[in-house]
Amino acid sequence: MLIDLKTKKITHQDVGQMDMYVRMYDELKKSKEDNPTIGILLCSETDADIAKYSILQGNEQLFTSKYKLYLPTEDELRAEIENQKTIFNLQHEKDSNEENK
Repeated sequence: MLIDLKTKKITHQDVGQMDMYVRMYDELKKSKEDNPTIGILLCSETDADIAKYSILQGNEQLFTSKYKLYLPTEDELRAEIENQKTIFNLQHEKDSNEENK
């Protein structure tokens, strides 16, 4: 896993750079037994379009996310986990329904 922390808004160049890092790591360091290399870009500000397209267009191993400049409270973490579980379950349910059609 490769992680790049940006303190500004993410750019297309940042995504391209991480993609290059992932490809270089795969070529120079990764062994055949290793899982796929994952590149993660964390940024203080995110551009929704750039973040969206960083995980499409052949970059399935590259992810972008916004980070917070403070630690969330325990209650905020619990609420976010529950929220993500709900989203996951709804998406899984939707995918299952589409497969059964």
